[in-house]
Amino acid sequence: MELWDVYDRNRKPLGRTHRRGNLLAKGEYHISVFVWVFNSAGEVLLTKRSPEKPSFPNMWAMTGGAVLAGEDSLHAVQRELFEETGIRASYEEFTLMDTYMRKDSICDIYFLQKDVPLTELVMQPGETCDCKWVSRAELERMIRNKEIAKPDATRYRQLGEKLLPHLK
Repeated sequence: MELWDVYDRNRKPLGRTHRRGNLLAKGEYHISVFVWVFNSAGEVLLTKRSPEKPSFPNMWAMTGGAVLAGEDSLHAVQRELFEETGIRASYEEFTLMDTYMRKDSICDIYFLQKDVPLTELVMQPGETCDCKWVSRAELERMIRNKEIAKPDATRYRQLGEKLLPHLK
């Protein structure tokens, strides 16, 4: 059972937890994290969501997930990256790139520059089933062909100027 801390829209803790899968009340939020991992060749790491995932199964996406109760955003992004890919990164390696609101979540987007061979990545059963490094042209082709989970495609378009210096 996964528990999340509950926040107001200003990220102020409301002093209670929420069980994943239950609806949050209007005006209540949990925090989610996502990470765009780039390598020195200017490629971005994509992971393929497991076919068992209820949302966006078999779609390519950025690594991410929910911040657990008692955890902060930075610890969560480090944990999620390791759980879903096997990549270890220190807190200092992550850069907060953006924060945005969704219906019931506050989403922190991180950037990480890291060279990791695909052969060293470990997929998390039930979460991820494949991974690949892609160029900007390949990422944009995948977005056009609707191979990328819709929220990630939307974020790519919104973050454009912040992402482009890292993509080739």
